[in-house]
Amino acid sequence: MAQDNTRRTDHSGIKIGFVTALFAIALGALWVRTGWVQLYEGDALADQASRQSRAAEYEYGERGRIFDRNGEMLATSVEAQSVFARPHEIENIDVAADTLSRDLKLSRRSVYRKLKSRKKFVWIKRQVSDREAGALNRAGLKGIRLTTEYSRIYPNGHLAGQLLGFTDIDGRGREGIERVFNKSLSPSKAEFVVQRDATGRHLYLDAHGREMDVNGQDVRLTIDTHIQHAAEQALANSISKYEARAGIVLVVDVKSGDILAMANEPFFNPNTVRSSKPSHRRLRPVTDIYEPGSTMKPFLIAAALQEGTVTPDTLIDCENGRWKVARRVIRDTHPSRWLPVHKVLRYSSNIGMAKIGLNLGSGVYYDYLTKLGFGEKTHLGLPGESSGILRPPGSWTSVDLACISFGQSIGVTAVQLARAFLCLANQGATRDLNLILSPRTERKNASIQVFTPETAATVLKMMEEVVQEDGTGRSARIEGITMAGKTGTAQKASKNGGYGDQYLSSFVALVPARDPELLVITMIDEPQKANYGSMVAAPVCREVTVRTLAYHGQLSETLHATGEGAPTVDELANEPLDEAVPAPVARIDDGRVPNIEGMPVRRALETLVRMGIVPVLKGKGMTVKRQEPAAGKPWPENRSKEGTDDVFVLWLS
Repeated sequence: MAQDNTRRTDHSGIKIGFVTALFAIALGALWVRTGWVQLYEGDALADQASRQSRAAEYEYGERGRIFDRNGEMLATSVEAQSVFARPHEIENIDVAADTLSRDLKLSRRSVYRKLKSRKKFVWIKRQVSDREAGALNRAGLKGIRLTTEYSRIYPNGHLAGQLLGFTDIDGRGREGIERVFNKSLSPSKAEFVVQRDATGRHLYLDAHGREMDVNGQDVRLTIDTHIQHAAEQALANSISKYEARAGIVLVVDVKSGDILAMANEPFFNPNTVRSSKPSHRRLRPVTDIYEPGSTMKPFLIAAALQEGTVTPDTLIDCENGRWKVARRVIRDTHPSRWLPVHKVLRYSSNIGMAKIGLNLGSGVYYDYLTKLGFGEKTHLGLPGESSGILRPPGSWTSVDLACISFGQSIGVTAVQLARAFLCLANQGATRDLNLILSPRTERKNASIQVFTPETAATVLKMMEEVVQEDGTGRSARIEGITMAGKTGTAQKASKNGGYGDQYLSSFVALVPARDPELLVITMIDEPQKANYGSMVAAPVCREVTVRTLAYHGQLSETLHATGEGAPTVDELANEPLDEAVPAPVARIDDGRVPNIEGMPVRRALETLVRMGIVPVLKGKGMTVKRQEPAAGKPWPENRSKEGTDDVFVLWLS
């Protein structure tokens, strides 16, 4: 037995050595591999790992807002959900197409075609409602996702709609101020670095990755919301009363050239641009050309006085209302014989004006018209602005000069007419019209002294007579307020040649007469029940003037208007502005957030902006359905500071 044991060989040492050698070789290989990875592949692998765990993403900012001169919001943006698809991720196209077409009310065929696309990204529907977004979230379709975009909202509806313009679904300005300032209003994008885990979930956002302020720049207009509404309201009433085709009201601050109101009728609501007509979107004060009629007469009088060819008391034979110039018969509505120049303007004699013009000469009058800015754009910068029609004097016949002398055979825009009257109101020196308070733009034209201050004052005194009891503009009178005015009743050209049976009724008012602070121009196109500017346009001008003066606190409570059947000054001044533009909201500062749920978005914005808060708007609609912070909670402490965490959010429906 002992002999057998001695014959066995002990191999355990060999086995242990072999295993040790294997481990040594494996460990050495690992060290070699580690060294290779670290020394030769380290940078490449680190970059690959970073790409897998980190991703560059972009955040798009909000389009800049548009405000009036007092900070009232005219245009802003609200968050909206849009639906897109990644076709390669969709598991069942038929189910997805059925669900999307049902919940989004789209054609199944068009949805199916998009889902079959080979593209990595396709839009399904832009800016869906909250209900549609909720339905898609509940459906949980793989490859179908929601993203946040911004849609444009105009809280005041049609107020200054043509002036503001509108944006397309991609947020690009297409007309009006939205187009003119599209570059500065448009938001930019900021790049972020997002870290993700192995499943793709975001872990954190590195705020240091921001490249720039992503929100667009705000624009502030010279328009005053309350004066704009007063102008639109008065204009709408007149057009309805006289069944007119269209109308314009301009209100200008004389001292600064700021346009306080630019009203157009028919109105245009930029919130419903898809259902609007192109003719309603036209900004008539800058695009439409009219023969101005008798509103041009003060400029001829000023030119003749400046050249010394007449004085205010020079007698003109008005031919008892009928006079022939080279086979063209000129007529006056109120026949007269000998009239001094100031009464030629007072009674608006076409014959008297034609004789003054013929005596002045075409070349001289043309020079004055060009200095006043006729025949060229006003440089307001609005799209579609017309230069008007002013032919060179070499092509004028005696009939042309006679007609241009009383406002025919010349085409002007409402803003050109406003700029010219601004010259008379500014002691004979030209002044540019202004529409933008910020971003500040330099005036494009140097001021030109067209008339002496004495000539301008003389013409304004003559225009003051127009508004007296026996003047053509007496229906615009405001007792206790001096006004310089001029009526216009221009026969419109016919499509078939010559002049037809339609008219442009107009009135211009400068208040007060001696040192004007306010310029108001009214044009009513093709009124049907009456056509004289004294009957149709002058009352509109008066109403807008009264309400503007009352708004600025420049009317006495005891003043009353003259004129049979005319509303009193008190009645006009106290007439409430309707809900489109409410009176200023009282400041709420009891330390608690008010309940604004159920309010129109315009009134809610007005309340919050006056408290120093510009809220974030989410959803689509014109009514607030939810707010955060809720009513009764303390106001956010840093509500006047941008970029803080104290965000006020309104959900719309």
